[in-house]
Amino acid sequence: MTSAQVDTEKTSEEGYERGLGSRQVQMIAIGGAIGVGLFLGAGANIAKAGPSLIFMYALAGVIIFFIMRALGELLLYRPVSGSFAEYSREFLGPFFGYFTGWTYWLMWVVTGMAELTAAAIYVNYWFPAIPQWVTALVFLVILFGVNLISVKLFGELEFWFSMVKVTALIGMIVIGLGVLTFGFSSAGDTAAVSNLWAFDGFFPKGIGSSLMTLQGVMFAYLAVELVGVTAGESEDPEKTLPKAINTLPWRIALFYVGALTVILCVVKWTEFASGVSPFVAAFAKIGIPAGAGIVNFVVLTAALSSCNSGMYSTGRMLRNLADSGEAPAAFKKLSSTKTPAFGILVSVCFMGIGVVLNYVVPEKAFGYVTSVATAAGIWTWLMILISHVLYRRAVDAGRLPASSFPAPGGAVCSYIAIAFLLFVTGLIAYDADSRVCLYVMAGWAAALGIGWAVLKSRHPEVTQRRQSELEKVG
Repeated sequence: MTSAQVDTEKTSEEGYERGLGSRQVQMIAIGGAIGVGLFLGAGANIAKAGPSLIFMYALAGVIIFFIMRALGELLLYRPVSGSFAEYSREFLGPFFGYFTGWTYWLMWVVTGMAELTAAAIYVNYWFPAIPQWVTALVFLVILFGVNLISVKLFGELEFWFSMVKVTALIGMIVIGLGVLTFGFSSAGDTAAVSNLWAFDGFFPKGIGSSLMTLQGVMFAYLAVELVGVTAGESEDPEKTLPKAINTLPWRIALFYVGALTVILCVVKWTEFASGVSPFVAAFAKIGIPAGAGIVNFVVLTAALSSCNSGMYSTGRMLRNLADSGEAPAAFKKLSSTKTPAFGILVSVCFMGIGVVLNYVVPEKAFGYVTSVATAAGIWTWLMILISHVLYRRAVDAGRLPASSFPAPGGAVCSYIAIAFLLFVTGLIAYDADSRVCLYVMAGWAAALGIGWAVLKSRHPEVTQRRQSELEKVG
């Protein structure tokens, strides 16, 4: 038996319940590509880049597809929960697995903090008398309970969260096309495809300004890789994962490029501003009754969906780290419902800091939080791509079995995506507002480095490269 087969066998014996069906994995994949970054963040980016933002979303979407096909090839080579950390550990060494696992955990914890507070703000739209911290705490407890009960309930809740987002976006696109075609509503007189270039051209602020929106665009795509975390709990990963990944291009084309194109045809880009959801603005312009309330509900759903996903993935990542000796052994235990309850509990406690932050943190701090999440997400994507390049080298040399879901173009697309992500990191470093996240990440790296040194002194066997397929690569 090859070590790859042994690994696969171990995967099936991890103890998780394979409770996520095709319908749920598909919707988790779709929901991962539709988040608060699109519903809210697009407003500020439209103000910076005008209609050229459509091109930026399309360009970033192509790179995201390269990343997901690289991940897909690795997942079908060895489907395992906590996949990014596991592949980093196998192909780059124990330290990279440790660093990637903890960094992905950080990404979801800080995202959870921001989303909880965002959800509380959205509820204030309807119930201004309820203190924000109370609403945030209620949502935190409810989602914690859902994640403890079973992976099936998590999948079902995520399915319906995603359904709300998808339905709303499709509705927005259909209504927008109706306004363009038939000219009804108060926006009918000014709606036209020519709005995409009529006001200072397609790149009204210049290509440089458009490129600077890429960091915000990449934040909007965070969580598409969540499909990889579900691998250990999918009923039939060999069928559901390729299907979920291969539908990514049309999801990006429809929900990002399509929705933004329609909105910018219906409402000229000069009418959008930072801090205002372009969807709310478009509904208001069209004059749909209760439109703002409908969009507010959708954005609330998006925030809760993100927080729900965060609780799910942090618990799994902590268990993966514990299994490798890189986190306390208590995180390895599964509850009677086969969920990593202790890991979820600890993550929820850290997310609960977001409830406290409702008192003390001004709005700008949450911009910093999202930039930290983006930096952590870029690291995760880079580890996926580099692991894929090393895996392909091993396959080409005949030292590892080929995956049943090879990425098109082999490692070439991964090299292109790596260059793109390094370019985006450079843009983050160039921008004074977002640069702060790189300082935070440097501090985080130092803290993890100290943790690794302590681990090495106490448990040196954990920090040594274990016998794996990579050893055969030479």
